[in-house]
Amino acid sequence: MNLFAPIPNEDRAATGARPLADRMRPRTLDEFVGQEHLVGPGKPLRVQIERDDPTSMIFWGPPGTGKTTLAKIIARITKADFIEFSAVLSGIKEIKQVMTDAERARQYGTRTIVFVDEIHRFNKAQQDAFLPHVEKGNIRLIGATTENPSFEINSALLSRCRVYVLKPLTEDEIVLLLRRALSDKEHGLGEMHLQTSVESLRKIAAYSSGDARNAYNVLEVAAALTLNQRSAQPSTVEPHLPTSSAATTITDATIQEALQKRILLYDKSGEEHYNLISALHKSVRNSDPDAALYWLARMLEAGEDPLYIARRVVRMAVEDIGLAEPNALALCMAARDAVDFIGMPEGNLALAQAVVYLCVAPKSNALYTAYGAVLQDVEQTVAESVPLHLRNAPTSLMKNLGYGKDYQYAHDTEEKVADMQCLPDSLRDRVYYHPTNEGVEKRINERLEEIKRIKQPASARPSNPGKDRTKRESET
Repeated sequence: MNLFAPIPNEDRAATGARPLADRMRPRTLDEFVGQEHLVGPGKPLRVQIERDDPTSMIFWGPPGTGKTTLAKIIARITKADFIEFSAVLSGIKEIKQVMTDAERARQYGTRTIVFVDEIHRFNKAQQDAFLPHVEKGNIRLIGATTENPSFEINSALLSRCRVYVLKPLTEDEIVLLLRRALSDKEHGLGEMHLQTSVESLRKIAAYSSGDARNAYNVLEVAAALTLNQRSAQPSTVEPHLPTSSAATTITDATIQEALQKRILLYDKSGEEHYNLISALHKSVRNSDPDAALYWLARMLEAGEDPLYIARRVVRMAVEDIGLAEPNALALCMAARDAVDFIGMPEGNLALAQAVVYLCVAPKSNALYTAYGAVLQDVEQTVAESVPLHLRNAPTSLMKNLGYGKDYQYAHDTEEKVADMQCLPDSLRDRVYYHPTNEGVEKRINERLEEIKRIKQPASARPSNPGKDRTKRESET
């Protein structure tokens, strides 16, 4: 049997050595649980499968949601040759061989379906090898990926495929699958005569985070632990009764032992990485400390690099708080240093402290907006020379050329503010920074108004500026 041979009939395959998750894999659409938005009666994917529609497709979703299962169901009902291989194990040589065989088969009237698991692991050149054959109709491509196809699949190939998004299974759906596994004598654990409460199954479902494969794995481990415990205890069954008729309960303690550590859906370089940091940032921006702590814990417990989170927290301090609370940046830098100094898990609290501080701090994106406006002008306006009066004149030649002429030293003025233009002529009236009335920025706003008044010509100033200044000094 070679790498590209059609999938064998699993009903006749030996089941003893296969994992429970593989044995319990649905064989028809009616057995399939979840993804009702795709495979429910009359839904698009179900219609395409039942019609044996030759259009290529991409299944995108988290692990354990049914991508490979749907491909195997298609393999069972299609009238085409079905070839399956993994992007982890195959290279460009294997792809070209498959394409050559498929083109030859098409000349004899045979269609070929190629299923590629983890298609996102193929590089651009490998993906390009599929493109002409998909266009010609030599193959119908079915790809499965846990990564966002927009980023991981070539746009030319993606435009020729229908993308179906699979969702994590709900707790109720996973509980249904686990109950099937406990009762199924042919493929599941039915011969073991095991039972457990719905609450225990819900605990497995909650800890599997929508991944049916992980849920099956936990149940299988819990079943093995229970049988070991049963065999180690003295038998209480009457000699004349068959032992197989006595049901054994999988306890909460056994399930907890099987779980060991909660399975958290996370990929430090994939979309979920960006989804979670986005949720953390937006919770901070919305002043929601409870949500921010939750997303922070999700990332840390899933194994995210704490220094990456620290860097993003520093970014939040300057983007969303800014000068409304200048101490926010110092606190976040201290949290970064604490994580680097004491390590984890002790550093978790330093990050938690910084995150909560940012949540309750007054918010302002005035600096973020101001810098964006400056960048726009830098990119779109003429790069004028620095005005002569703002240039240093360390040599006599430069002085003779007018460098530094008419420069006004602010400390020599009574108000420490000189009425001097510092922007280029084309931008002389531009205002970038608009402070809010939040936190410290309220005082900054008042100070800017004062500076603006000071720079006004004497004829335009209030009639009694000395009185106004005395009032300001008394308020200070």
